[in-house]
Amino acid sequence: MEHLDVVIIGAGLSGIGAAYRLQTELPGRSYAILEARERLGGTWDLFRYPGVRSDSDMFTLGYPFEPWRDDKSIADGPSILRYVRETAERNGIDKRIRFGVKVIGAEWSSADARWTLTLREGQETRTISCSFVYCCSGYYDYEQGHAPHFPGVENYSGTLVYPQFWPEDLDYAGKKVVVIGSGATAVTLVPAMAEQAEHVTMLQRSPTWISAVPGRDKYADKIRELLPPRLAHRVIRAKNILFSVGFYQYCRRRPEAARKLLTGLTTRILKDEALVAEHFTPSYNPWDQRLCAVPDADFFKAMRKDKAEVVTDHIESFVPEGIRLKSGKVLEADVVVSATGLKLLAFGGISLTVDGSPVDLSEQFVWQGAMLTGVPNFAVCIGYTNASWTLRADLTSRLVCKVLAHMDRRGYSAVVPHPQGSLRERPLLDLSSGYVQRSIAEFPRQGDRSPWRVRQNYLLDSATTLRTNLDKTLKPVSEAAALQRV
Repeated sequence: MEHLDVVIIGAGLSGIGAAYRLQTELPGRSYAILEARERLGGTWDLFRYPGVRSDSDMFTLGYPFEPWRDDKSIADGPSILRYVRETAERNGIDKRIRFGVKVIGAEWSSADARWTLTLREGQETRTISCSFVYCCSGYYDYEQGHAPHFPGVENYSGTLVYPQFWPEDLDYAGKKVVVIGSGATAVTLVPAMAEQAEHVTMLQRSPTWISAVPGRDKYADKIRELLPPRLAHRVIRAKNILFSVGFYQYCRRRPEAARKLLTGLTTRILKDEALVAEHFTPSYNPWDQRLCAVPDADFFKAMRKDKAEVVTDHIESFVPEGIRLKSGKVLEADVVVSATGLKLLAFGGISLTVDGSPVDLSEQFVWQGAMLTGVPNFAVCIGYTNASWTLRADLTSRLVCKVLAHMDRRGYSAVVPHPQGSLRERPLLDLSSGYVQRSIAEFPRQGDRSPWRVRQNYLLDSATTLRTNLDKTLKPVSEAAALQRV
């Protein structure tokens, strides 16, 4: 059986970054990236709907070791995908990727101090072994999104599509479109489709916090004129991190002031207080759910041009010509887009077994946002919900390298996190969003204190994560087992 030191699962933004850290900080390790799809890029290759983009700036979503050189700070999906591919090729990481290989099971043996991975390639299965698994597959289900049942949908005579599986041949030019949903996908689709459609209506059950942001960072442009690319990237990255952390803390500590600020900015753009009050003033506070960013106010500009509108109501049923609302109004639609949210899936749906016993993820705690109690030599990449995913992803990859080096120094073949004393459990993702609440019970928990707390604060994490005392809570497997018996 083939054996590798490290297996990285997933060749998306996180997996490519993990490979870079591993081969630069621990160059002697053998590793491979296993990617279930036929192309690298993860999310940025999967989603092909009109206007797909990041709502995080690329100076923080991009890698700290690979400067973002494009003009736009808020980038479109194809630009991000190109950036990830070029990073992989430039560093020889693309040669370490095995495409079309899905990890469906992982069995840990303490006696052998290794994982046996069950892989599916097409219709066949095989196994390989490794000493350490680093799961960079994110927490979304790539094979299915959240698809609620709509009453009467079988009577609808138009076309119903889902953003996650956008049909390449869909023609919506000159047609009436209804986008169901009010999250990041919906606010991206509306202005993009409005460029060709006759009219686009965003149908939401309740408002979401939406904020206009500059698509291009004029301060970043100035900094890049004055400094070399790598230094400029670091300076801009630091600037944007400070702003995003500061704004998040402002929203959490002064929610009423944040509400006034956001509604005031939207009112200034739309010039209609009643419209903002009805459709853009949520009942929850900013950052109770993720804030939707719209670059250059494109969403609001489409509304001002009468190419788009927002309707806040509930669906009673589909009818042949469109959607009947509970208010009695019928929204005519040639195309309906169900942007009703993604479905969470813990670590790619891999079935984990430790020494013959299946692992119940919901009973485990996350250590340093990276490793799990009860699961030796296994790390996961979990990004921030209030900032760019890559900020924590890169920290976690560097931590994994530190753990592997620590094991070498101590002569450990396997380690597992072990808490001192009991922990008060909290959900892993502390957001009230529907897509989180539907599935979060199936995920591991976070605790109430460091290093078991998954903080949403990059400044604190960057100052402490790599300075943590590994001997304190990361135990060799034999010692952890003895502590567990006690």
